[in-house]
Amino acid sequence: MNVRRSIAAALLVASIAIAAGCTESGRVTRGVAVNVGDAEAGRNAIQHYGCGSCHEIPGVPNADATVGPPLTKFGDRSFIAGELTNTPDNLVRWVMDPRGVEPGTAMPEMGVTHDDAVNIAAYLEHLH
Repeated sequence: MNVRRSIAAALLVASIAIAAGCTESGRVTRGVAVNVGDAEAGRNAIQHYGCGSCHEIPGVPNADATVGPPLTKFGDRSFIAGELTNTPDNLVRWVMDPRGVEPGTAMPEMGVTHDDAVNIAAYLEHLH
């Protein structure tokens, strides 16, 4: 009976680790979002909304400002603005309504449409 419980407990722990994205080393990895949006359209939207006026964003012409944090390796980050788990849905929420997520943020409301936010998320999530 104890053997069955041990096996059941081991399977449960393994299932939780897999669901959480843990590797054998214990390092947490994030899954790559599929069908989030169009990364190229996202790069164009980033230019359209002028995100490079505040952020350094790899692959976006003239996006080399230092007002906001650099968005290099954004796809490897665990959190968005220190508030939200870095998922495509949360990134869309942040891009569309940053002050709704963090009322005191310096990030302005830019009037980003949902479709543009989805595409911006696709672009930023591919940065590793």
